[in-house]
Amino acid sequence: MGNTRKPGGGRKPSKPEYIAAKNLTQQMKAAADLYTDKMSLQAIADALSLNPIKVRKLLITAGVYESDTAKLVQQTFGSFRSTQSYSAAVTSTMAALQLSRPSVTSYLPYEKGVYFPEEAEAANISAGAERQRHYRAVVALKKNPCEENLWKCVVAFREYKFKTMSSLPFTYTLKKGRGDEFTKELWIDRREGSKSLAWSSVLLVYHNIGKIGEVVDRPKALGDIRGVSYIYGMFYRFGLIDVPEKVKEKMTK
Repeated sequence: MGNTRKPGGGRKPSKPEYIAAKNLTQQMKAAADLYTDKMSLQAIADALSLNPIKVRKLLITAGVYESDTAKLVQQTFGSFRSTQSYSAAVTSTMAALQLSRPSVTSYLPYEKGVYFPEEAEAANISAGAERQRHYRAVVALKKNPCEENLWKCVVAFREYKFKTMSSLPFTYTLKKGRGDEFTKELWIDRREGSKSLAWSSVLLVYHNIGKIGEVVDRPKALGDIRGVSYIYGMFYRFGLIDVPEKVKEKMTK
């Protein structure tokens, strides 16, 4: 008789880390979805049977959690990481901020698994993470209206379903060029096909806004600029302008 096969024996998975990465992604999406409902870290931890510190780390990895401490730790770590190994950068951050190693690492995203930065496509992140991405971009733009934050808003809202003044739906995408960076040209997706919208046109309309948040009756009030009907819908969603109530009903239904 041949040898009896041992339980659990056999060929090992070629990528044992894959399952761990998949589980991490699932936990991250679940935590992000709950976080958008304004649940506390403890409440999310209870719902997912996790430690609150792990929940915070998952939310940081998903890019939806922000705090002054997290920002300080990540910036300090980043400055050391450019010239040091991960472990050495953590040690240097500990010394610089007088924090323990667990405290430092708890404010850093997971190194393994899936990390969803601002450049990640909407299809690759949870609905909750996407809502948080939109929220952060709009808040930053309202707090500091400038061309840089406007572009960040444009990046954050790619593939979002906007509506024009006449209630026609549209989305836009961005393409990447050299250096894996987005080129500053929006590709509007309408039912008749795609058409390009230059970033320079967006800026022209932006600089024609009289006062941030004021009511603009119609697109042409922002200038006779190519693509202004699309920009009008975008700027309303970004919080740069307001629109009349009748128009608002069409754009939000």
